Amino acid sequence: MSDPPVFPFNTPPHLDAEPKLGWLRRWDPVPRVRLAPGGEAVLVTRYEDLRKVYADPVFSRAEAARPGMPALRPARQNPHLLVSMDPPEHTRVRRLVAGAFSRCGVESMRPRVQRVADELIDAMMTAGPPVDFVEAFAAPLPAIVISDLVGAPSADHPRLREWMDTALSITARTAAEVRSAGEQLAGYLTRLIAARRAEPADDLLTALIEARDAGDRLSEQELMFTTYIMLIAGYETTAGVLANSLLTLHRHPDQYALLRDKPDLIPDAVEEILRYVPISKASMERFATADVELSGRCVPAGTTVIPLQYSGNRDEALTADPDRFDVTRTPVPHLAFGHGVHYCLGAQLARLELQTAYVTLFRRLPDLRPALRATEVSWKEGLITRGPVTLPVVW
Repeated sequence: MSDPPVFPFNTPPHLDAEPKLGWLRRWDPVPRVRLAPGGEAVLVTRYEDLRKVYADPVFSRAEAARPGMPALRPARQNPHLLVSMDPPEHTRVRRLVAGAFSRCGVESMRPRVQRVADELIDAMMTAGPPVDFVEAFAAPLPAIVISDLVGAPSADHPRLREWMDTALSITARTAAEVRSAGEQLAGYLTRLIAARRAEPADDLLTALIEARDAGDRLSEQELMFTTYIMLIAGYETTAGVLANSLLTLHRHPDQYALLRDKPDLIPDAVEEILRYVPISKASMERFATADVELSGRCVPAGTTVIPLQYSGNRDEALTADPDRFDVTRTPVPHLAFGHGVHYCLGAQLARLELQTAYVTLFRRLPDLRPALRATEVSWKEGLITRGPVTLPVVW
């Protein structure tokens, strides 16, 4: 293509799938594009190609995060983030973080997640319909859970959410605004770490501070930036799933009724929701360190590659009839949490939050429904993630 299109594509946000992706998977699975903030890259749209990009060490995250490399977000990428590392550095840091994460015990958090969900629904019922589902439930649930997990005081939750929203911008905020939000969040976390070091507590941040493996431990930068990425990853994606899936479920009333009447279906239904409902426009960029073949085409060394995991989730090579939303589908393979060495550390926590949320919503508000048609919903613009600004609901 002499004049490649601009990515992200300008897709109507109420759609469950980008219409161009089906065509690309069939006819042009590794297209060259211009990125909205500048530079060029290659998109990866097919399931098997995506697994290769996620797993093959020829595709480097560290090289993609170098200054000046083409990127979806306008702010400078940070090489100290776990998601911006390659093995062996990534292996060492992830081992320490995973050990601390498991010590906290995701399953042990179920009672706390349940209490938060019930308290938020109590407040919704007290306020009475219509209520903004985003502000009342979808955003605060994961924000409170992940903030509590790292030990952030509840009074700081609104500030944290504002910084995290800005940090996820592609075109909604300027590079200076994104950089400023990142710096403020980093400064906040540095102070929080110092306070927790002086007074340890029963939380993930203390576990990370104390994490050791054969004498090894996280550096101060690794500690701060690991906490940073956990906050970001643990907030916006789960909030987006909750809001977007409510719209999806009500476009499929038979599936909504199934879950309402048979809550034992919810664990598998969560996997189908994760497969079907798009949350982010793309995974983080990779850099091809050598010539490599994808779908029979050569991707030259030095190319920035952008994996589109939600395109892979709609690939017929992944599952039969992939454009059908089916909460009884099992098994439900998907790439919502990635694959390979960068598979999401918080996947089990996200599953716990989503399962608890759906069980509680269907039990306590069985007639919960959007008060607007999908085409009338106001959607966030210019972010790497996809979700409504507000979503009025009634019951």
